[in-house]
Amino acid sequence: MTEESIQRLLASPLFTSDQCVDDEVYNERLRICNGCAKLQNGINCTICGCIIPVAAKLKRKSCTLPGGALW
Repeated sequence: MTEESIQRLLASPLFTSDQCVDDEVYNERLRICNGCAKLQNGINCTICGCIIPVAAKLKRKSCTLPGGALW
């Protein structure tokens, strides 16, 4: 998945403000994931398969790291 396709997805109606975390929370989630050894190619979580730049934006999502979620 390219950065362009991720941005296009995040701009879709699915990502309305009531479904998404604010920019501060989103950026913190991305920072945490970028420091995680389970992040592959800066995009995918090898634990759950999520596309992190997309999943981190959604309120209903959380980190699925076994032994304790990071966010």
